Amino acid sequence: MIDFCTFSLPDADSTRLAGRSLIHSLYTFPVTIAVEGELGAGKTTFLQGFAQAFGVRGALTSPTYALEQHYRTPRGTLAHLDLYRLSAPDAKWLVLESDHAASIRCIEWPQRLGPQWHELIEPNMHIQLRDDGGPGRRLRCVFHDLPLPTDGEIETWRREAALAPHIAAHCDAVAAFADRCAQLLIETRAMIVRREALHCAARVHDLFRSIDFRDGASPEGFRATEEERERWRSLKERYSGVHHEAACEKFLRERGYEQLGTIVAAHGLTLPPSDEATIEQKLLFYADKRVAVDRIVSLEERFADFARRYGNTSLTVAVKDWFERTKAVERELFPEGIPKE
Repeated sequence: MIDFCTFSLPDADSTRLAGRSLIHSLYTFPVTIAVEGELGAGKTTFLQGFAQAFGVRGALTSPTYALEQHYRTPRGTLAHLDLYRLSAPDAKWLVLESDHAASIRCIEWPQRLGPQWHELIEPNMHIQLRDDGGPGRRLRCVFHDLPLPTDGEIETWRREAALAPHIAAHCDAVAAFADRCAQLLIETRAMIVRREALHCAARVHDLFRSIDFRDGASPEGFRATEEERERWRSLKERYSGVHHEAACEKFLRERGYEQLGTIVAAHGLTLPPSDEATIEQKLLFYADKRVAVDRIVSLEERFADFARRYGNTSLTVAVKDWFERTKAVERELFPEGIPKE
């Protein structure tokens, strides 16, 4: 499954903002960011934005003659390579001999490596900047740095977990709403978002919701079979002592989807601080709070429902804190107005 996003960049400022946004979608280190485009396409502008967000002070120095520049920041080391003036053999030599210890490698003109350049710099993110026929550019970001499950795998996991129909409907509704939120950010704020990773995370985020069920509890109109209840008991034993978010993270990590688990783990009450959370974590956290079963509602409606269900229990304070965190995420992501139904 290929994860990508594409959108228009009307000017240099939006190109720089797109570069800055990529910092909030990093999961794998070390990783290479390959930026492709003709002269004047905005490659350096994009990387300037990214480098500033990564903690590089001042402007990037052209590595055209030095071939490779290094920048140390609190986040790690950034290596910047420009292959424009190199032949294919020389470009391959430089890439193979470059600083693989760097957290991030940014390579301009990766096409100088030849048609199979992806094989030389895995894992990677591929940024393409193209003339869109006007004053701006068209950006396409393709992610090759983390694996994603297929729809078939997700359906198999749901069956094996005996996922209740109303929980499955909730996951699918959250996925659909998260898709819309992501597209809104892409189109209106020039933000790079891993749409497929977000969609997959949303579809599995409550995969093990049953381990938090109270014994004997069922939603109105749903009667679990004894086989389903036995499966839920088995999952509770297997993931004893953790909530469903952490259980799903562990499950995904065991199956080679560690980064997807990182997105899922933050959808409950544990969203990291704003400057540490990824954009996909924030979007899943937010979308989950906007969906009551399979209906899109306001945050006020969703948290009023929480208050009714939990009443004057010890969870009331936690729910209020949860609401304030979610409102803060909403204001951060959608300052011009929230996504509607």
